[in-house]
Amino acid sequence: MMASSTASITAASAQLCNSSSSTFRRGGSRSSLVVGKKYNNNKTRKSKNVYALRNFDYPEALLFDCDGVLCETERDGHRVTFNKTFKENGLDHEWDVELYGELLKIGGGKERMTHYFDNVAPKDSEPWKSTTDPEERKKLVAAFHKRKTEMFLEVVKAGELPLRPGVARLIGEALEAGSKVAVCSTSNEVAVQGIVDTMLPQYADRMPVFAGDIVPKKKPAPDVYLLAAKTLGVDPARCVVIEDTHIGLQAAKAAGMRCCVTKSIYSEGEDFTGADAVFDCLGEEGEERAKFHDLTTPGAFW
Repeated sequence: MMASSTASITAASAQLCNSSSSTFRRGGSRSSLVVGKKYNNNKTRKSKNVYALRNFDYPEALLFDCDGVLCETERDGHRVTFNKTFKENGLDHEWDVELYGELLKIGGGKERMTHYFDNVAPKDSEPWKSTTDPEERKKLVAAFHKRKTEMFLEVVKAGELPLRPGVARLIGEALEAGSKVAVCSTSNEVAVQGIVDTMLPQYADRMPVFAGDIVPKKKPAPDVYLLAAKTLGVDPARCVVIEDTHIGLQAAKAAGMRCCVTKSIYSEGEDFTGADAVFDCLGEEGEERAKFHDLTTPGAFW
């Protein structure tokens, strides 16, 4: 992938982050937050498109999804390396941007490939045509996924997938405030750890990763979030999740956690009913949609 690809990812993320339409939820209704409105503390909020959570308990843990939350990895990272894996193995399959958006409804890379070969690919196409035994198919998909992960890590280490705006800022604020921080993902653990180590090295030793096949059921099941809370020794009700998809939101809510959504390139049009807050992005310093203090202090915006 060339430098122009990195620029296109950054530009797409910035365009999404600069969206002029912002909403927050209060009592199940949707309201617009007016830029420059005076709040209860008689101060004018200068940041644009800020969303707020109301009546928030102090979070003991801030739990981030990875793909689409830490980085815009899906379109120009995972999709591209899935296609390279198919080509490398002589398979006549290519996931275009639109098809991959549909496949993202299936959580997990191995599960996504299996679903595609089972239900989307032509019935007489390889590799299913010559591999009919279910166990052999599992092994084949696992081998494809392992190779795909290796190529994905090359993309990450090359710096071709920049962090989304405000991610490092919010992590730093949470850790400074004494909150625990972790990453909870359906993606391969090696890939997720590679993103954390490469893109967030200053926090990597304080951000455990819960990912891949570490739990029996992947999102929208709550398993990965419940495991994280148990391992960190925190009450699920005192956790805040940062997600970007409907299935991630479902997982967080099923775990009994609060959930903020930061819309990503693929999830912008999804239904986020039930989210505690919806952001276009987290926002860098001076353009913050929310600071950690905003998430922990009831009435910060009111």
